[in-house]
Order: sequence, then structure tokens, then C-alpha cells
Amino acid sequence: MKIVLHQQESFEQRHHGKDQAELAGLLDSVGVSSINELIDQTVPAAIRLAQPLNLPAPRSENQFLADFRKLAQQNKVYKSYIGTGYYDTLTPNVILRNILENPAWYTAYTPYQAEIAQGRLEALLNFQTVVSDLTGMEIANASLLDEATAAAEAMTMLHSLRPAAKKGANTFFVSERCHPQTIDVVRTRATPLNIDVRVGDHRTLDVTDSAVYGVLLQYPASDGDVFDYTDLIAAAHENNIFTAVAADLLALTLLTPPGEMGADVVVGSAQRFGVPMGYGGPHAAFFATKDAYKRQIPGRIIGVSVDAQGKPALRMALQTREQHIRREKATSNICTAQVLLAVMASAYAVYHGPERLRAIAERVHGLTKMFATALRWNGYELATENYFDTVTVRVDDVESLQKTARKAGVNLRYFADDATVGVSFDEAKTYEDVVQLLDVFGVCADMQAVTESLEFTWPERLVRQSEYLTHPVFNTHHTEHEMLRYLRSLEEKDLSLVHSMISLGSCTMKLNATAEMIPVTWPEFGKMHPFAPKDQTAGYQQLFKDLNNWLCEITGFAAMSMQPNSGAQGEYAGLMVIRAYHESRGDSHRNVALIPSSAHGTNPASAVMAGMKVVITKCDERGNIDLADLRAKAEQYSSELSCLMVTYPSTHGVFEESIKEICELIHEHGGQVYMDGANMNAQVGLTSPANIGADVCHLNLHKTFCIPHGGGGPGMGPIGVAAHLVPFLPGHVTEEAQQQGAVSAAPYGSASILTISYAYIAMMGGEGLTHATEMAILNANYIKSRLEGHYPILYTGTNGRCAHEMIVDCRPFKASGVEVEDIAKRLMDYGFHAPTMSFPVPGTMMIEPTESESKAEIDRFCDALISIREEIREVEEGRADKANNVLKHAPHTAAVIIADNWDRPYSREKAAFPLPYVKARKFWPSVSRVDNAYGDRNLVCSCVPTDAYAEEVAEAVQ
Repeated sequence: MKIVLHQQESFEQRHHGKDQAELAGLLDSVGVSSINELIDQTVPAAIRLAQPLNLPAPRSENQFLADFRKLAQQNKVYKSYIGTGYYDTLTPNVILRNILENPAWYTAYTPYQAEIAQGRLEALLNFQTVVSDLTGMEIANASLLDEATAAAEAMTMLHSLRPAAKKGANTFFVSERCHPQTIDVVRTRATPLNIDVRVGDHRTLDVTDSAVYGVLLQYPASDGDVFDYTDLIAAAHENNIFTAVAADLLALTLLTPPGEMGADVVVGSAQRFGVPMGYGGPHAAFFATKDAYKRQIPGRIIGVSVDAQGKPALRMALQTREQHIRREKATSNICTAQVLLAVMASAYAVYHGPERLRAIAERVHGLTKMFATALRWNGYELATENYFDTVTVRVDDVESLQKTARKAGVNLRYFADDATVGVSFDEAKTYEDVVQLLDVFGVCADMQAVTESLEFTWPERLVRQSEYLTHPVFNTHHTEHEMLRYLRSLEEKDLSLVHSMISLGSCTMKLNATAEMIPVTWPEFGKMHPFAPKDQTAGYQQLFKDLNNWLCEITGFAAMSMQPNSGAQGEYAGLMVIRAYHESRGDSHRNVALIPSSAHGTNPASAVMAGMKVVITKCDERGNIDLADLRAKAEQYSSELSCLMVTYPSTHGVFEESIKEICELIHEHGGQVYMDGANMNAQVGLTSPANIGADVCHLNLHKTFCIPHGGGGPGMGPIGVAAHLVPFLPGHVTEEAQQQGAVSAAPYGSASILTISYAYIAMMGGEGLTHATEMAILNANYIKSRLEGHYPILYTGTNGRCAHEMIVDCRPFKASGVEVEDIAKRLMDYGFHAPTMSFPVPGTMMIEPTESESKAEIDRFCDALISIREEIREVEEGRADKANNVLKHAPHTAAVIIADNWDRPYSREKAAFPLPYVKARKFWPSVSRVDNAYGDRNLVCSCVPTDAYAEEVAEAVQ
């Protein structure tokens, strides 16, 4: 028998690995003879691409990783002393392996279904506690995108909170000692809202100025100075001026927190709590404020509530899906958080505890003091008097110093005055690093004498006296055994893609392949400061260039900006591009954004942030844009029309056949077409935004291009634009010829996770990406064919096909007392996360399977929904009580199932093991159905001792 030399297995086969028999079975069930026939019935011929994608040939996993290692090695990792909010850090290995590199953590979805997300919710509650305790504030959110955008959110929140005496005030004062990237982003965000940003010396601020409503300060300042802001804040309050402080969490273990100085808002980054720099991200920013402002705080808040058994349970509080509820009246377009990174930062605090955190801070300050003292003893002039980890030094010959530093493999911060150099220390630096750095400065000091001289010299008012992180969770898990077990206990409470498919419509929970994830933790990508010199980042620059070219080929656009670090921020960035384009033509009066009623809630919120007036257009009975109403609105607002925001395929899961006509109509009236890229997984290789007629589109890389959702973040939302919009893409303060303002703190957003999308495209190739789109559409139509005899399917195209997702109508069940939420909770008993609920139509479920799910897994999911339909029928026919049935009591925990007092009118087996496959692999929800109303009435957003809280709950319930 001859040996056959087979070709090396392709990555694509693993990505959506359906063999010919399985593929034939799916096609037969859908009623077509080939995938081409299905696509012809689904995607309008008028928008199909004329040519296949022109991308490099796909690479195997091993070949890609070998090639990518060579690219990574083009990055030169110098020791960074640049600071400005980014620091080298030591990620504890127990956290690195068990969170950042663990698919059980990084493949989970946003914790909308609290009963199967208690682990992440606990970790996020820990994060909020860390932030509240260290900042001295009463409440904190579950993280934001980065420090700069958090500061911008503070500016807009405080603007909305202006008292009657300050309603005419429109100036936000920003200290010139803030980080330059923060000032850049704040200016960008202020412009469309007509907020005047005034940058200056906070020490000479006239707080009696009636035009000023808020102040932003940096603590410690960007140049290292530590100021006591107590008197300034008090004077500001006397004159109805709010104060926001951008603070460093590690410094706050030693310094008096801003909350004790009277600050209204404290923002910052948790990056140095164990999260690599990653050339800018992703990192978890924080936002803390007073309890009085809890309903205005942007982003998500995790709160403590109770479940149906009266036991403590966590869930997202207050702001849950605010954009979908308030839409253009939303106070922010933020609908996500940096969950995975916030989890890492909170785990860092849990692992180290308050004593070790203080020791790390003292060591960092000690190294800084050692360096500063040796410089002073050798005649150098320091510009900073009180400092924590950063000093600024006067230097006679900066150019010579820079050459010496580069030879030593060291990066310093060089100020614009060409006479001042900044040096920032962090926990990764050592005594030996101080000696090396002194040598760079030409100093040879008596280090023993320097060391013996070290002592705190801060004014007493700056030295922290208050305790922090006193909760047992921060004082228990300090050995690796205990930390590992704690993380594992949290992990076991959460359902993720390691357990089962997550069929969330519009959220596209793709396979996050291991080969795609491996390079994220390579030091060549992780240890890079975002402001490192370009000649040290050749690997990153090549990555950006390739990814730009590939995404342009996929979208049909002329250029991409990688800066936006979330989908919502991509929306905002794209709208700001359109705004700048109109202004360049003298059309600043064009400020109307037409938005279909079916749009994602972030669309109208982003439009308002970009200074636009939102006009809603109708959808017809088939879920499509009502062309007659759109035409009428376009004509009505013709002279003011800025843009149309449209999602394609529509949020109803249909390829609208009139999309080209819609785009042409907007262009006829002088507007631009903004395409929301949330549903790009149904376009790649078959059509493209530019081919359809769009001018700008953001891409959710955490959807279509395989960056994991990370339990609710990180994400990336780069934008692509047509040629005429290229000059208006976001710039950055670090760029020599900045034309437009920045939308993110770092020039390339969360750069380190772009490696994931790069890997996906490189290993799939053009043909593989196209096949993925076809398989996604096939899987969705297969689910439709299996469910349509049991549930109404709300919208389909002309040929009865859905796109990559479909909407199942659950509204008819309301007559029997069954809500869509009951179906969602019951799915947990079957081992599944619910599809997207009540969007875009209340009382419905939107299902999207993605291309990677096997027929067996899809069948398991369909079997569950069909079984639940039979349980609903029991209620409809009176065989089960309307209020006391298996749906209303779902989900069922192990504790409920084994309880002695089982008195429910259905069996324990039906509750816990409704289908045979569940017995083989059971996922147990850790709490019963969570009482959201109780949690909002009794808002608790930081860690409380479990026993004490249980007693409090018991009293309240009684």
C-alpha cells in the first residue's frame, strides 16, 4: 500500500470544519442543492462582489506562528521610563495563565444573564471595590475604555449636572499638567458639544469665573508633581464648579485619595495592576464618583441583589443597556466595559492584598527617590518637588542624552521645551536599573549613602491615613494555591463558549482560536509603550500596514483607522469624520442624522455625541427601512442632512434589496452613509460596505474578526472610509502633523489585540473568509428551518431566507403568561446562554449561530428550544399552572434540586435534566433567578461581607 503525501491541514477546516456529509445534510434541510444556491437566494445580486477577495494565500497555524514570531521580533523592547499613564508591570503568572490565557474567561459574553455570570460579576464587584477604596469615592463603575475617554466622560457628565446657577457655564478647565493624550481626547469630545476647553495652570485658575463649570486635574501630575488639591476643590465648590481628578491607583496606596480632598469624580487607568502595556491597550479605565451621581455615571455598574431564594446574587445595575432604552437621550454611547482587563486588575489586587500593594508602591517610590537623590547630589536640577514615581530633570544637552539612552536600550520622556526629560519608574524596575539609568545621565553615586538617605518627605496632608481593601477577599488569597482555587471557583460559575454555543444575534460570538490568541502575550507585543519611538516598533507598523490593506480589500474602502477601541467609539469616530468633511466644504450646518427605528441604540447616542440632530425613520412590516418615509425625511432635511446610519444586513437579519437605492438617495441630498458594521459577518467575501454605497463603516473586530468578547470587553472598532474622507481620520497628539483630534488615548487603540484579527485573516485567506460567511448564513437558515414549525420567525427576505441571524417571535406566549425572559432563563437549565432578547423588537429573541458551530451543537440548541416550546404548550393548554411552572422557576440550581422541601408541580428530573444530553454534561447555574428590582432599590456596588449581607437580606425579605 502506497503512502499518500497529503497536503498540510488548513486552518479553515478547523474554523468551521464541516465534512461533506454534514454539509450535505444542512443543505438538504434548508432545501437547496448547493451553498451557491442558498447565497443566490439570500444576498441580492445587485450588491455581490464582482471578484473574489484578493488576499494573501492562507497559512497553516504552525507556519503563521513561525512567520509572526519573526514579525514580532522586529519590535525592539526597550526599558520604558516614559510614563504618561503607561507602565511596565509584572502580571502574576497565576493570573496570566488562569485569566488572560484561559478561554473560559476570554470567551464569555457580557453578563446580561446574571445567573450564569456570577464569577465575572464577583470579579467586577471586586474591581469596583478596589477603585472606590483607593480613590476614596462612594461608587465606581465596572470599567471604561481608557483614561482619556474616562476623563471626557467626566466632562460631559458634569456638564449635564450643572446647577441652575451655572446653566450658562460652558467652559471646562483642564490643567496643563494632565497627560497630553487626555487633553487631546477631551478637546475632541468637547468640540461637537460646544464645550469650551481651556487648558492652563490650575494654580492660577480664577474659580469665580462664571463661565467655568468643571475642572480636570491630574494626581500625580503628568510631570510627576504631587499637588494637594484640597483648597482648590473647596474653592471650586463654593463657586458651583465641579472637580474631576485623573489619578494613579498605585500612588493612592500611599497618597491621600482625591475623594478625601472633595473631588466629585475620579478617573484613571488600572493598567499598572498587572495588565501589559500592549502598545496602548486594552486596559481597564475606571470612573468613580459620589453616590448622588450614581444614575448619571457612564458605563456599567455591578450591584448586589438577591435571587428567588433570597440569597445574595450579583447583576448589572441601573445602566443596563441604557442606549437601547434611552437611545438619543442616553447620557453616553458606552455600552461595554473592559471586563477581561478589569478582572485581571481586580485579581491583581486580590492576590497582592493591601499590604503587598503598599509595599510595591513604596518600592517604586523608593527607586524613584534613589534616582532623584543621586541626580541632585550630582548637580542636576529637578523640576518636581513632591513626586511618587516620576521626576522631571533639567538637562543641558537633551540630544546627547537621548543617544546615550538609546544605546543603553532605555526610553525616556522628552518634553517639547528640549530642556526637560521625564523619568517614570514602575514595579518591573530594579536597583540595577537605577544604577544603569544614572550611568546614562553620567552619574556615579555612592549608592549605599543614597539608599540610607531614603525617607518620605511629602507634606503630612498628602500622606494617606485611611484604610483600604479591608474586605476578606483582599486579605485571603495570597498564596498561589489559594489564588488558583479562588479563580477556579469564579470560573465555574460562568457559562462561556467552552461549554456551549452562544447564539447571540448581532453579537457574533465567533470561535477564538488558540493559535490566534497565543501572540497576545508575547513580550514583543505586550511590553511596548504606546509612545515608544517608531523605529523600535517596526513589527507593529508592519502589522498595521498589512491589516489596513486586508481590511480595505474586505470592505472596499481606501483607508482604515485602528484607533477606536470599541464599536461604539468607532461609531463616534466615523461620525466625527463625516462632521469634519462637511465642515471642510463650508457645510457645518449639515447636522441631521437619519437613523432607522431598528438601529442599535448606540447609533443615536453616538450621533448626539457628535453634535448631530437625530431624526428617526420608520421601518415597514417586513423590518426593512420604509423607503417612502426615508425619502420624505431626506427631502425635508435636504439642506441639513449630514448622514444616514444604517446596519447591513438589517438588525432584523435580512439583506434589504433596496440598500443601494437608499445610499444613492442620501448622496443625492448631499449626505454621507455611515454603515454600522455589527453584521459584517454576513458580508465578508460576498459584498462590502463600499460596494453597497457606504462612505464610512466601523468594524467590530470582537465580532467578525475573532477578538474575544472577554466577558464584555475588550473590543476594537476601527473605521474604514472612502477616499474623500481619508484626510479626516482621527489623529493623535504624538503625530507630527496632527490634523484631527484623537478619539482614544493611544494612537492605535488597543493595539495588542489587533494581533488576533491579523492571525484570523492570515490563516483563513480570502477564500476561507468567504466560506465562513457562507457557513454563517447556512447555519442560520438551518436553525430557521428547524424552528419555524415551532416558533414564528418574524422577518425573512424575498425568497424566505434570513441572513446570518433571525428573529424568533415570543410575543404570542404572553397571553399564557410566558415572557421571553422565562425562555431565556429556562435555556440555562439546558446548558445554553440565551439569544439576544427583545432587540430590535420587544418580546423576541434574535439568534445568530456563527459559522464555527457544528451541526451536532446546533441541533442540541434547537432541541432545547423545541423542548421549551412544549413546556410553553403545557401552560397554554392548562396542563401547567401559569405562575407555578418550570419556566417561571427557571433556572434551577443544584441547591434547589436537592432541597428536602420540593413542592413544585413538576419533577426534579424535568427541572434539572430536561433532555438526555443534559445528563452527560450539566452546567449548574450558581444562583436562582435574580431580583433586579430589589437590587436597584437597595443599591450596593462594592464588596460586603457575605454573612452580614445574608442577614440583612433575610430581614428585608421578612
